[in-house]
Amino acid sequence: MINPLISLKKNRVRVSFFFRMIQMSHVSKIYPDQVSALSDITLEISSGEFVFVAGPNGSGKTTLLRILFGAERPSSGEVVVNGMNITERGFNKVYALRRTMGIIFQDVKLLKDRTVSENILFALEVTGYSRKEARHKASEVLSRVGLQERERNLILNLSAGEQQRLAIARALINAPPLLLADEPTGNLDAQMTMDVMGIFSSLHRNGMTVVFATRDADLVKRYPHRIIYLSEGRRMEVGKDGEVRTGE
Repeated sequence: MINPLISLKKNRVRVSFFFRMIQMSHVSKIYPDQVSALSDITLEISSGEFVFVAGPNGSGKTTLLRILFGAERPSSGEVVVNGMNITERGFNKVYALRRTMGIIFQDVKLLKDRTVSENILFALEVTGYSRKEARHKASEVLSRVGLQERERNLILNLSAGEQQRLAIARALINAPPLLLADEPTGNLDAQMTMDVMGIFSSLHRNGMTVVFATRDADLVKRYPHRIIYLSEGRRMEVGKDGEVRTGE
């Protein structure tokens, strides 16, 4: 069955058609010290879907996301992201792959000696925007995460929640159809977590595919999204009824 591939541009959804946003088939990752980070993972994520990748520390969540954005190659198996088979021999389009996605880390990796606006402008200018275009785009994405009044503030003057919102804004600069988030609420208190989750929910409602890795079991229970649970690198899926099932 064909599913809609959603892309976002100027807060509007443009729909074309594609089978799946993400396909992983029998993917394993074994490091040189023989530590198995992922074992025979098979999954599909439809475009426009919000999926939690849940599990304790060391379960393989970060490794899975790093494979999806091309930072690591699996030891075996096939991975297709947004129509690109990133595991085929000779694949050399990692830059093009990352242009189709936004990536958010628990460690927000901001330029601490710059202002809010300068952090966004720097990211835009290195991707080829003119200064004028970059300023317009920066205002647009900062408005989407509620930071338009903080443009001139230094990063050191932002709360942890505001810094994470800025990291989300930076991930949106190319209007990607796919957002990968690795423990983005891991360092936030309950209220900041709710604020940040509100942004993710809004993006999802507007058609973005969201893959959200977290070890927070309580957070996962509060939202009605599909859950892919990892334990020691192996996949189990948790249905909306709370039943745990092993992966395919």
